[in-house]
Amino acid sequence: MFIKPTKLEHARVELLKSIKLKKNVIEVPLQKATERISYKQINSKLNLPSTTNSAVDGYGIASATYFANPKTEFSVIGVAKAGHPFKKKILSSQAIEIYTGAIMPLGVDAIVMHEKCERIDNKVKIKEDIKKNQNMRPVGENLKKGEVVVNKGKVLNSADIGQLAASGNSKVNVYEKVRVSVISTGDELVSANSKNRLEGQIYDSNKPMLLSLLNQNYLNLLDMGIVKDNRSKLAAKYAEALSKSDVVISSGGASDGIEDHTQNALKDVGAKCLVWQLAMKPGKPMAVGNLKNKLIFCLPGNPVAAFVCTKLLIKPLLIKMSGGIDLEPLEIKLRSGFEHTKRVGRAEYLRAKIVNDGKDTIIKLHGRKGAGVISSLTGADGIVEIPMECKSVNIGDLLTFFPFDHRGL
Repeated sequence: MFIKPTKLEHARVELLKSIKLKKNVIEVPLQKATERISYKQINSKLNLPSTTNSAVDGYGIASATYFANPKTEFSVIGVAKAGHPFKKKILSSQAIEIYTGAIMPLGVDAIVMHEKCERIDNKVKIKEDIKKNQNMRPVGENLKKGEVVVNKGKVLNSADIGQLAASGNSKVNVYEKVRVSVISTGDELVSANSKNRLEGQIYDSNKPMLLSLLNQNYLNLLDMGIVKDNRSKLAAKYAEALSKSDVVISSGGASDGIEDHTQNALKDVGAKCLVWQLAMKPGKPMAVGNLKNKLIFCLPGNPVAAFVCTKLLIKPLLIKMSGGIDLEPLEIKLRSGFEHTKRVGRAEYLRAKIVNDGKDTIIKLHGRKGAGVISSLTGADGIVEIPMECKSVNIGDLLTFFPFDHRGL
């Protein structure tokens, strides 16, 4: 256990060492494989394309004839379309009308686009200089036989699905989903659908937010409800969640206050505390426990802190537990468009927007500050990191920016 607040990257490295990977494998149809994690490396069983074909709509000719006499009028003797090959050989004075994806007929070694040709009846003349092999897709241009289609541990995306289908795969072996239980804690919390909200009570935002944030196809999420600020009830809920899942995530009760029961509840279920407090803002009051290779993440109750810790620490670990290799959040180096001061000894993660000031792309802070101000997340493009040993940020300083998923294509 870390006695004092630990660096985020140190916590990530140490927790990765404690993770037991999923080993069970299942076969799923390709149309259900998006965001699943590949169990093994898959190699192409064929060349793509398997034959040389046309990259454009136009006319196929023998380039040597054109080079000998650019004014040659070629006789058009047929049409080749994708799925409908022209099976005769094209002679030196002949041309074939050909469309994108069509197999290249024998005798053709150049394709000229329609708009670069002049056709009168069954004769066609070339109106521009050409090169041998132009506008032709060679065998294996997309994939060569034996080439890797996806690596073991790849989180499959839409492009992977397309490539797997093109290489003849209708099913794929993937890791079994990691089961994750999500719990909110606090006497003041009620569900958003509650009709009897009392004075002093607030709607629970953390659990719905975390369930949405972790809505990945390689995870199986369980909503374990809201637990009151009570040590025995929290320990009982942890025990129930551990019996149903591989990972438990709770929010609230991770500080050192009288009503913060996380430490004792972890002890009560027999979990070993691996991390207690992170050297970051927001997110300092966070704990991680381990019981029989199952992790319990105890997030702060403040929504922004819970969001940031989940993005930067929990999600990469869940990918690893699920068998994945894409662990690190995407980082972009951008110049600061703001000034900021902080104390040395902890990193800060501020909500920010990417702005073009007419000259450069820069980062500007977004929304009101504060770990409980969830509105600072809505409309933000991502999180900007202010390093631990940094005292101040000046305009123009180079900073690390973590974009949110929804800002990608």
